[in-house]
Amino acid sequence: MPRTQYYAAVSLDGYIADAQNSLDWLFQAGSSDRKENHFTAFFSRVGAMVMGAETYRWALEHDELLRNPAKWREYYADVPCWVFTHRALPPVPGADLRFVDGDVRAVHEEMMRVAGAKNVWIVGGGDLAGQFADHGLIDEILLGTAPVILGGGRPLLPRRITAPDLTLAAVEHDGRFLFLTYLLTRNSASPAIA
Repeated sequence: MPRTQYYAAVSLDGYIADAQNSLDWLFQAGSSDRKENHFTAFFSRVGAMVMGAETYRWALEHDELLRNPAKWREYYADVPCWVFTHRALPPVPGADLRFVDGDVRAVHEEMMRVAGAKNVWIVGGGDLAGQFADHGLIDEILLGTAPVILGGGRPLLPRRITAPDLTLAAVEHDGRFLFLTYLLTRNSASPAIA
């Protein structure tokens, strides 16, 4: 059955971006074949994805996607992407982008239809993932934990989710990175604590 997954790279102290909204720390942490294979296997099962405006803007600037739109396809193929934003943002030429605003529930329904038998990936940021969690729309939280301590920045998920709502389903590592998979058992009947 298709699942909605929040897959994010995170520092050891729980941040997905530094205080300047940058992910440069992640690229400085390096990579490994296992890390790349882990993501490739995950992404092969993704049929739709969603990100917030700050995540999209960072990708535009970091990878110079308006000048090099082929990079988007290299990373995300033809997977449709919804971008939550309150302002006009430039689209990456040739990318299947859908700029949206408002309640995540209606967008989630549309994403599930489009994804078909595949999963929905919540790319980030943490507040957007929190909105999905508030409505019981996240099935799994997948973390690629990097060997970095940032000391501050953008939190993984600025919500309180307690142990009874999380079940550790898988743990892997490659000597540098730790990969954790949690099942989120809370449903929409359980109120989120912001």
